[in-house]
Amino acid sequence: MTQDTDNSESNYERFIARVLESGEVWGLHGDDGWAYCESSDYEDTDVLVFWSDRADAQQHVQGEWKKHKPTAIPLEEFIDNWLQGMHDDRALVGPNWDADFCGLEIEPLEIADKLSGEECE
Repeated sequence: MTQDTDNSESNYERFIARVLESGEVWGLHGDDGWAYCESSDYEDTDVLVFWSDRADAQQHVQGEWKKHKPTAIPLEEFIDNWLQGMHDDRALVGPNWDADFCGLEIEPLEIADKLSGEECE
């Protein structure tokens, strides 16, 4: 779900900065797998949501994700395995979605470039 572009952009920038600083990404994992939802921008596309810290992930443990638990993913694994796999599966990343489940839907390789310092100017 997307909304409030300025806030979403700020959350995305904070996601990149904090993940680079901490060396980990937080997702929500439950018995049925990792938290995701359908894209509001693209038909037949899933968005996997991730946060830059545990507290932000924890506030999303509600509704259909109430049985999920915040789970850390090491940055190297996230870049090398997750983002490439999401690209191959044509899924998007929802970085640092807010408490209303709103945020940007980003191509995985764009995030991989930013997190690995290979961003093209």
